[in-house]
Amino acid sequence: MASGKSAVGRELAGLLGWRFVDFDAEIRRRTGHDIAAIFDRGGEKEFRAIEARVARRLLRRDRAVLASGGGWAAQPGHMARVAADTLSVWLKVTAETAVERARRQGVDRPLLDVPRPVEHARRLLARREPYYRLARLTLDSEDVSVAALADRIARLARQEIKPASSPEPAHPS
Repeated sequence: MASGKSAVGRELAGLLGWRFVDFDAEIRRRTGHDIAAIFDRGGEKEFRAIEARVARRLLRRDRAVLASGGGWAAQPGHMARVAADTLSVWLKVTAETAVERARRQGVDRPLLDVPRPVEHARRLLARREPYYRLARLTLDSEDVSVAALADRIARLARQEIKPASSPEPAHPS
């Protein structure tokens, strides 16, 4: 949460010339409701069910940078659905930084709408961290610019992208 997934994802997609899709934006587009309204109507359980359906579709895309919600990766089995040749990245921040950034962004975060949001964020992070560690790459995003993070991920992604194989030239016999 508030680790920079969307900002870094947009920048990364631009560097690679790929499409960027944010899970939360796609959920809003498909349902016609904002995240807070989904939480109000059906709670986190309903939101996670919608998120899982959207993710199944998005994970089939090639040449796309996807920014999942922080809770998606922390659901049992979700990281196993990420293709082995996909570069998954955990942008790591402290709970304090996540709450401060979320407040600064002014985005409605239902999971932080609690009396002691930093303590709650610490508990969330502690529960989610074992799942986040399943990502192929972990990058500290505390004091690193969006551009620097996107550039580092782009360089790694380009190294992993295999060019389409072309037939060997015919040799005269």
